[in-house]
Amino acid sequence: QVQLVESGGGLVQPGGSLRLSCVASGSSFTIYNMGWYRQAPGKPRELVAHISTNGNTDYADSVKGRSTISMDNAKNTVYLQMNSLKPEDTAVYYCNAQLARGSFAALYEYWGQGTQVTVSS
Repeated sequence: QVQLVESGGGLVQPGGSLRLSCVASGSSFTIYNMGWYRQAPGKPRELVAHISTNGNTDYADSVKGRSTISMDNAKNTVYLQMNSLKPEDTAVYYCNAQLARGSFAALYEYWGQGTQVTVSS
């Protein structure tokens, strides 16, 4: 059993910044990738950024240049630093992890319950 818990969301003004955090906890597991997705009302869920344990990263075009994803392997935590926030960034942000459990070779995907980010003046 693995649980992902997001934090750091809230109400911010346009042009402001925030940092989202996601902590993975539970029994023995090995993380391969972690990432952030978001879903705005009436729109499909989309990838924001993801990172592998070897440091490879990928970003959505809409956030490139103003967002940074990072991972603390020792703490099983992934962060998303977002700057110059825009109203269109408003969405529920979900943490995702791809991991192996115990000695099993299969790769599993887990999702957090989401944290609300609202960008408004």
